[in-house]
Amino acid sequence: MASSPKRRIAVTGLGLVTPVGNDVDTTWSALLAGKSGAAPITNFDASGFSTTFGAEVKGFDPETAIPNRKLLKYASKSHRFALAAASQALADAGIAPTEADSHRWGLAVGAGMLSVDYEDLKVVHRHAAADGNFNADGLMDPEFPGNPLAFCRWQANAGQALLTKQFGIRGYASSVHTACASGGQAIGTALKVMRRGQCDFMLAGGFDSMLNPLGISGFCLLGALSTDNDNPSGASRPFDLTRNGFVLGEGSGFLVLEDWDRAVARGAKIYAELAGDGNSLSAYRITDSPPDGNGPIQAIHQALGDAGITTGEVDYVNAHGTSTQMNDRSECAALKAVFADRISEVRVSSTKSSMGHLIAAAGAVEAAVCCLAIRDGIAPVNANYGTPDPDCDVNLVIGAPVKMKIRAALSNSLGFGGSNSSLVFRNPEEVQA
Repeated sequence: MASSPKRRIAVTGLGLVTPVGNDVDTTWSALLAGKSGAAPITNFDASGFSTTFGAEVKGFDPETAIPNRKLLKYASKSHRFALAAASQALADAGIAPTEADSHRWGLAVGAGMLSVDYEDLKVVHRHAAADGNFNADGLMDPEFPGNPLAFCRWQANAGQALLTKQFGIRGYASSVHTACASGGQAIGTALKVMRRGQCDFMLAGGFDSMLNPLGISGFCLLGALSTDNDNPSGASRPFDLTRNGFVLGEGSGFLVLEDWDRAVARGAKIYAELAGDGNSLSAYRITDSPPDGNGPIQAIHQALGDAGITTGEVDYVNAHGTSTQMNDRSECAALKAVFADRISEVRVSSTKSSMGHLIAAAGAVEAAVCCLAIRDGIAPVNANYGTPDPDCDVNLVIGAPVKMKIRAALSNSLGFGGSNSSLVFRNPEEVQA
């Protein structure tokens, strides 16, 4: 018996909080201009670390950005970014859960790697130093993070819980923890949930903030961060021969996904079709992708197969492109293996060159970037590029964005532990043709 056609899924809303803008329009304009969000760290004294800069979210006011302010006491820094970005996405889509349909709404999030805020850690340290242990009096201190509110903030699913409470989502919820692939794999999860008919609408995205002493120290010890302390704005230079590590960032991105026919029937603005998802494991090293691109290759092939398109229909790739030596070479090897003789026709850029690496949020933010690229017919620039690397000889967008029709865009996210995510987004005109 012939299988039924796959359910089409529309992207109808976007929301972003990033180091280069606290909304979609500001972020997109900054990316097209190649503006950098990297600067010396301001939220703690980083002078003792080998890297003293990062890509912080700037000028963010949760009191005005988040509709339900009562949730703020339960929300860590990254959760606040998530609540704001998700609110933007729903407002952009012009639709939200109601009492009548909340059971048909779902949520899939790529959650941050560290769920404890630096401020909480400082209070723990102060109490430990003063008391020598965590006694009953300390646990009752409202400033001590052993109290119930702080304990709730620390939970791995806290962001998911806050989002379901904020928006009244009752149909499905999942929290994905696959490091830098989390945001992309959360969106892939949402696609699967909708295709099997469990939900008609999904809020999908990611959030993270590791710009604290624990996050910086860990990545410094791994040798993963750029040490260009005298040139933060030029430090993230994916695929450049002189690259020497990534720039740690923070933020959140969310997409509203909707049944295609429902979206068309209500006259919704459709950015793109979320057409394909690929998910693989490299099983190589905890911190590196394999030199031959195996693993990422499988994820890309899966995503293209799931979307039912060929390599000849992909015009733009938003690469994972972290600006580390091993990752960039591995990803380029994967792209060249997949696209073969057509690799010179596919435009490639990494918007981490402007925003830095948002870890669990990266895949979701970059998925939104693909939707914007399709909408406006423009491939964003791979900023800070100056010296070609012969191992990364793909068709990079350098110097300025490129105006072009994008029939399909590929978004790659490659995480610690070997988790790989690839997503395919199709131009609405291609779907309707």
